[in-house]
Amino acid sequence: MLKIFIERPVLSTVISVIIVLLGVLGLLSLPIAQYPDISPPTVQVSASYAGANADVVLKSVLVPLEEQINGVEGMTYMTSSATNTGSGSIQVYFNVGTNPDQAAVDVQNRVASATSLLPQEVTLAGVTVRKQQSSNLLIFALYSDNPAYDQTFLQNYALINIVPQLQRVNGVGAANAFGSRNYAMRVWLKPDVMAIYGLTPADITAALADQNVEAAPGSLARTATRAFSTLLSTPASW
Repeated sequence: MLKIFIERPVLSTVISVIIVLLGVLGLLSLPIAQYPDISPPTVQVSASYAGANADVVLKSVLVPLEEQINGVEGMTYMTSSATNTGSGSIQVYFNVGTNPDQAAVDVQNRVASATSLLPQEVTLAGVTVRKQQSSNLLIFALYSDNPAYDQTFLQNYALINIVPQLQRVNGVGAANAFGSRNYAMRVWLKPDVMAIYGLTPADITAALADQNVEAAPGSLARTATRAFSTLLSTPASW
């Protein structure tokens, strides 16, 4: 066999060129990864139940979700956690090599089937489904030497300017600004006064929602024969 290639150098040259071309084509078409996928794809389901403790969140939110999510295609196991601030999350782990996009869609379909079993406050706040790892990739601190910029200002700045930029980075599952200080309007209730008037927190919530309306008043003089119209505007709330 070796004698054939020695006596026919042209044939040997042609075969060598073909092998080189096939190697170049394979190098250009085959995927190259520096690090293989060793961590399983993870889908996180988050929900919030305002005013509930960890036990209530576990029984009324996480248990119905877990019962529906359990057995989704490609799932290996899942973990859940709840806090006394009313928030709860479920981590669903899948087999290595599972398409994370398809896994998120499958989990979302299971969550949708459990919507009717959740409290109304939870469904109004929404249940989020994200494909992301449970571990943090990067944590950094934001500070200012100017005493005029306090913690509330810095957190609000991070939520407006930094977090959206990080969320648009390719491969980032989620970006969060840790901290409890943020610009907001908080209503503190007096139980003794509410008891005198026979009110409940739900009555206060309904009154606030009734007196804060985003209205769309429309326009005037908009007809088929008139090209110009006047848009109406109202205060944001009243």
